[in-house]
Amino acid sequence: MTGHDETARLSADRVAIGRGGLAVPPLGYGAAALGNLYRALDDHAWPEIVPEAWRRGIRYFDVAPHYGLGLAERRLGEGLRSVPRDQIVVSTKVGRLLVPQAAEGRTDLENLFDVPADHRRVHDYSRDGVLRSIEDSLTRLGLDRIDIVLVHDPDDHEREALDGAFPALSELRDQGVITSFGAGMNQSAMLARFVRETDADVMMVAGRWTLLDQGASDDLLPLADRRGVSVLAAAVFNSGILATDDPGDDATFDYGPARGAVIARAREIAEVARSHGRTLPELAAQYPLTHPAVAAVVMGGADAGQVGRNAGLLERSVPDDVWSELAELGLINRSAVAERQS
Repeated sequence: MTGHDETARLSADRVAIGRGGLAVPPLGYGAAALGNLYRALDDHAWPEIVPEAWRRGIRYFDVAPHYGLGLAERRLGEGLRSVPRDQIVVSTKVGRLLVPQAAEGRTDLENLFDVPADHRRVHDYSRDGVLRSIEDSLTRLGLDRIDIVLVHDPDDHEREALDGAFPALSELRDQGVITSFGAGMNQSAMLARFVRETDADVMMVAGRWTLLDQGASDDLLPLADRRGVSVLAAAVFNSGILATDDPGDDATFDYGPARGAVIARAREIAEVARSHGRTLPELAAQYPLTHPAVAAVVMGGADAGQVGRNAGLLERSVPDDVWSELAELGLINRSAVAERQS
């Protein structure tokens, strides 16, 4: 199969996200790297990222004001200007307003982004904060609309989000200003509560539905499936350990050093993958899609090569026999395998 054929296949394989008619291929690009996550991107490299994502069939792009203090939104918007707007889905997030300040030579590396600290983040999950955040994001993106808006990491602001952000987003959806809304978090329990207590139709869960952490199967996933809420699975490599077929002793898991037991489990899964002619990253990218509630996985990439490699991880479908063997070995959640094969 040629690269052109692979792109056509991925683009044609669209799945519904939310209840508003949005549909995309099952792979999205998460644009945190465009905000200089960990390191500044070369001025010749970052403009190639979005075109490569488009070439590889990616049609869903996720970003947030938090990523590089708005830099990721500006760069994503620039990259998207050359593609048909009606063929892509764009999501951004609310909950952190960006307030200008004097950088005074400081960078934002304490928040993981290598950009001047010329703004500070102010948590605001109120109705007014949501409206202002969306307006600011539209300006930075240079777009006329945002398809999906996610409440970003309201871990310590649950009540404010329920009383302010979610009703505001529901109203905007009813008015046709946005198509879908929900929340994006690194935990699943609060996302499950939002599914129960709001009329949101999309949830993004980061790191909690992966080969190494299947916590979302205890709460979010079954509830979302019953209520028709689409789940987007992000951080599927658990910050690095699943991104290579041979996890080393220095592997990282959830933004810190991986423990020995976690490394051993990753290596066991990698061995099963190899025995079936597959790789650990392929399994990591495709496992979240085994649950019927999951519409797409969202992966990043700091250059065009990484984006292309990530897209390639979905080109060869992992056989059900692989998931069954992993379940029999107790390495992955059995219920998801049962649901997939029922």
